[in-house]
Amino acid sequence: MSGFTTDWLALREPADAAARAATLVGPFVSGAGATRRVVDLGAGTGANLRYLAPRLGGAQDWLAVDSDPALLGALAARAAPAGVRVRTLLLDLAQELETLSIAGHDLVTAAALLDLVSAAWLAGLAARCAAARTGVLFALTYDGRIEWSPAEDGDACIREFVNRHQQTDKGFGPALGPDAAAAAGRIFEERGYRMRSARSDWALGAEARALQAALVDGWVSAAVEIAPRKASALEDWRRRRHAHLATGASRLRVGHVDLAGEFRL
Repeated sequence: MSGFTTDWLALREPADAAARAATLVGPFVSGAGATRRVVDLGAGTGANLRYLAPRLGGAQDWLAVDSDPALLGALAARAAPAGVRVRTLLLDLAQELETLSIAGHDLVTAAALLDLVSAAWLAGLAARCAAARTGVLFALTYDGRIEWSPAEDGDACIREFVNRHQQTDKGFGPALGPDAAAAAGRIFEERGYRMRSARSDWALGAEARALQAALVDGWVSAAVEIAPRKASALEDWRRRRHAHLATGASRLRVGHVDLAGEFRL
């Protein structure tokens, strides 16, 4: 799986929290006296936990799973919300999903993960979740939409190359990329889930200049991997985008989808 730094995760966390579809959380709110048991896949530094725990309410027991010990260390170093117990598990989800115990948990959740995985991996996860009859809540799955203002020549080209790069192997096999949300809905419904979805787009303005700049640079790097002969044109696009950022004029919408499911069979 591609690595993520603590700096990158901190940079995106405010945009993630602002974008999420809060209405999908309601069915998973803890009842009085109940302890909600949650598995968080690809937990990173705990942004998903920090968003969900106050909204789920009541006593909670979280298992935060990630393959990066530095990220899990950063998560463990932060105080857990009141009434929330947090355990961490170092696990390579790409290779060792079958060793993860889901039985006995109420909810399996992940943020910004599904577009990185393959259809086969996702089918395996759905089978395990269905066997455990657990709810599922997947946030911030990229859906292929990138919209800039002001528009520039090259915007569509960048989007095409980024979306092609998103479907390369991220460690789980050929990634679903922009097709992930639709595939997840279909795969989990076939396993007996009633699925719901809602958009959770990033809407980034001048307040998110640093995040926009990081996306520009990261997307150009990804595009150059796909189309190295276009490196000069891509670098020119980067310069024009950074010029808009410097004046505070740049606006960016990045399409995401949140998905929630309850087992019905």
